[in-house]
Amino acid sequence: MKEHLLEKKLEKDLEKNVEILEKKLGVGISFDVINREFIIGGKRVALFFVDGFAKDDVMLMIMQTLYNVKREEIVLNPVKKLIETKIPYIEVDEKDTIGDCIDSILSGALILLVEGENVAIEIDAREYPARGPEEPDVERVTRGSRDGFVETMIFNTALIRRRIRDPQLRIEHLSVGTRSKTDIALCYIEDIANKDLVNLIRDSIEKIKVDGLPMAEKSLEEFIVKAGYSPFPQVRYTERPDVAAMHLLEGHVVIICDTSPSVIIAPATIFHHLQHAEEYRQIPVVGTYMRWIRTVAVLFSMFITPLWLALSYQREILPKSLSFIGPEKVGNIPLWVQLLIAEIGIDMIRMATVHTPSPLATALGIIAAFMIGDIAIQVGLLTPEVVLYLAIAALGTFATPSLELGHTLRLFRLFLLSLAAIFQVPGVIGGTLIFLIVAASTKSFGVPYLWPLIPLNINALWTIIVRRPVPIAKSRPSAIKPKDEDRT
Repeated sequence: MKEHLLEKKLEKDLEKNVEILEKKLGVGISFDVINREFIIGGKRVALFFVDGFAKDDVMLMIMQTLYNVKREEIVLNPVKKLIETKIPYIEVDEKDTIGDCIDSILSGALILLVEGENVAIEIDAREYPARGPEEPDVERVTRGSRDGFVETMIFNTALIRRRIRDPQLRIEHLSVGTRSKTDIALCYIEDIANKDLVNLIRDSIEKIKVDGLPMAEKSLEEFIVKAGYSPFPQVRYTERPDVAAMHLLEGHVVIICDTSPSVIIAPATIFHHLQHAEEYRQIPVVGTYMRWIRTVAVLFSMFITPLWLALSYQREILPKSLSFIGPEKVGNIPLWVQLLIAEIGIDMIRMATVHTPSPLATALGIIAAFMIGDIAIQVGLLTPEVVLYLAIAALGTFATPSLELGHTLRLFRLFLLSLAAIFQVPGVIGGTLIFLIVAASTKSFGVPYLWPLIPLNINALWTIIVRRPVPIAKSRPSAIKPKDEDRT
């Protein structure tokens, strides 16, 4: 019955239309939903809008113009005459159902109902509350643009358009959520992106049946990826317009979700999560060096503590040059328990820092690093080596460009620690094989997660190992095989 009412056509009786809209929108109960009734050219009209979304100056201009309309000017086809000659605004359209009118009003547009007409006029004079584009905190660069995506979708599409002035750039509008009706923008370059990929993502979004997307792009990801409990992030997030533009030019699809400053890049392999804009803001040699250092840091974040624990239990296999590995005195608490305590402690510090106001976050880090760590060593809770190697692992985690991949590697590090405590070195080797098998069997929208390592593509793998000069890298191989991948 509810859906039938929303699909109902508007009637020529203004009072009936107003009564239905006021009841559905809660006019008089919700203070911010307003119905302004007045007379133009001898005809009664009703203007519905949400206070806070409508631009005051535009509304004032429209009202002044409508008040000057004469009766003889709108005797025949008043809606058409108003749209074509009397409403001085660019984005004007017609709506003919109750549901369309309600959707337009709640999304911020103005709806004008005219007496004796079964068609309403939509004036898209919305203005969402928004902050200015600022550099993202998690993707800072020493040189480069300082603008970043914001929570307003139309601003984000403009930031992309500013960087890609290609007539083939397509930005499709979709809506998700029977109650929230969240705006989604699907961005791709038509003559570069793989059509099958675009259709797959579009169909996945259109099939979503849910009340709303409370966590915006993250909720959307779980619907379109359907990864379940897979630990690997299968899409990449970014808050930088230049990063999004770069991936569009490579054939990726960018998904923008209104109310979120993070956009989704799909598909994404594990190597996409290891890229950072800073590498391309430096000369190729320096960018390559930074890429190698970052890769070493990521490997340390996953392997250094499990491998140290395994070798500490099997010190007899170490050569004399590595005899320093492993503590001489373990203490009353087993090493694996010490590592577990320290891991939990670091996660607690990280979460506390996130929830701590910025002026106090630095002080919290100092307290945690020096006071708690030092006292833990003095009382015998932790050995100095545990603190050292776990600090290196934590640095590697923070050096990982992708927060999502960093969390995944942390979970695998705990998994490897468990295997190292039980099986020592063979456990670490077996855990690494499990990691590789799970990663190799994972696909992001049909793209192998370890491409170009598995399956092997030497040319593409070389572009990952070495940051090539931009003039040479214009035709870099792509996992998603865009139609003009060989274009120079």
